[in-house]
Amino acid sequence: MFNLIRRDVILQKRQLLLLIPAILFFIIMNVHPAFIFLFASIYVPINTYVYDEKTETNFLLNSLPYTRKEIIASRYIGAIVYMLLGTGLTSVILLIFKKSFSFTDISISISLFLLFVSLVFPLFYIFKQGYISSIVLFSFILSAILGPRIVLFLAEHLPAITEFLIGLSMPTVYIGVTLIVMAAYGTSWGFTTFIYQRKVL
Repeated sequence: MFNLIRRDVILQKRQLLLLIPAILFFIIMNVHPAFIFLFASIYVPINTYVYDEKTETNFLLNSLPYTRKEIIASRYIGAIVYMLLGTGLTSVILLIFKKSFSFTDISISISLFLLFVSLVFPLFYIFKQGYISSIVLFSFILSAILGPRIVLFLAEHLPAITEFLIGLSMPTVYIGVTLIVMAAYGTSWGFTTFIYQRKVL
């Protein structure tokens, strides 16, 4: 399984060279740190899927001595590894350029990343190849645009929930969000494994 994760890094080494300039661009444009962390986390996992879609790597992977369960596990474990690396790299660059960020920024980006992966990864095994990249790009843009508006709408029209959340302590909020994100990630992992084990290539 480790070799599958390492394969993704080797295949994406050229794309990785573009990650640092992209982070620098966002810093220059004064983009919110949480979004920069999110972008850096998503970059490699999504690029890997897009590359595999273009080259139809699934046929090759299934000819190797790995089970489909192991292939999916490498995707989900690899995503966490790349998220940690992307977060670390972004933190170093932000510190070098003396741009302030907080633990909350990192927490928000990690939560959004895991939720985004939970929603997107199954799509690569549900939809026909050739359309997935467009769907993922559209989903990312749509979530970036509508996400904050949905939160504001719910806050305005559901005051009882807003008051309840405001009344919670920060540790409670962090624990609650962590449990929800972990549940979503685990469910997505199991669902994707279920789909892929029954998928005819």
